Amino acid sequence: MSNLLKYKNYSGSVEFCAEDAVFYGKVHGINDLITFEGESVDQLQSAFKESVNDYLDTCNKIGKKPEKTYRGSFNVRVPVEVHKEAALIALQNKLSLNELVKIALMYTIKHKNDVVALE
Repeated sequence: MSNLLKYKNYSGSVEFCAEDAVFYGKVHGINDLITFEGESVDQLQSAFKESVNDYLDTCNKIGKKPEKTYRGSFNVRVPVEVHKEAALIALQNKLSLNELVKIALMYTIKHKNDVVALE
């Protein structure tokens, strides 16, 4: 089950505000903040698609690349025991910790439908 909308290779988060009785979200995978909202699922989906199309049109007009740029590196903070165990597994398998994390991420991506949050 996913709370993400998909359109033209873009994802949009889905939230609900009970106080305002409105669905809302933001477009992910871009360098700017683009939001959308609707009072029904149909309105939300329509607003999401309209937001993506408007953003792509604007980027095209100003000559801007719409997709977020990823550097290929990021910091990961884990509990000390997880760091220790991962370092030992890497050592036992003659891998760097970076290589072990890359393998874990690739495995997770391949099995993305089986991912569940811890705790």
